[in-house]
Amino acid sequence: MNTDYREAMKLANQLCFPLYAAARHVIGLYTPWLKPLGLTYTQYIVLLVLWERDGISVTEIGEKLMLDNGTLSPLLKKMEQAGYVQRRRCRKDDRVVEITLTDAGRALQEKAKEVPGRVASCIDLPPEKAQALYALLYELLDNQKKNYDKGDKNNEDSL
Repeated sequence: MNTDYREAMKLANQLCFPLYAAARHVIGLYTPWLKPLGLTYTQYIVLLVLWERDGISVTEIGEKLMLDNGTLSPLLKKMEQAGYVQRRRCRKDDRVVEITLTDAGRALQEKAKEVPGRVASCIDLPPEKAQALYALLYELLDNQKKNYDKGDKNNEDSL
């Protein structure tokens, strides 16, 4: 009887688990800084995208954040109700919904300006290792995206 699969099935041998656990830990570091602003982590990363480039489509936001419309639509609706964004149909193509920041949404950038530094100070890695990890994670994401773009739909769920 071949027991090689038993070794492969150990949690300690899964790449997914340390990625998952580390992601949960890092996202959790944001909570004490975002909660007073009334933001969730996902709302915060949507705002990061909009602070870089305001007035973009829901599809573009989804592509940047690797989130689908089913996740973004209710999130953007809540952000609109909170007064941070406006959703509008594009004048050129009414199938496209564009998201723009309100004055309150733009003002949040000033209020959130210390969040990246505060979170970074909680991550216990030397800067060179943090940069190497960043590069490896983006390499992984880029490779998955290339495979998906080439038509390898088997990797669709791994994005």
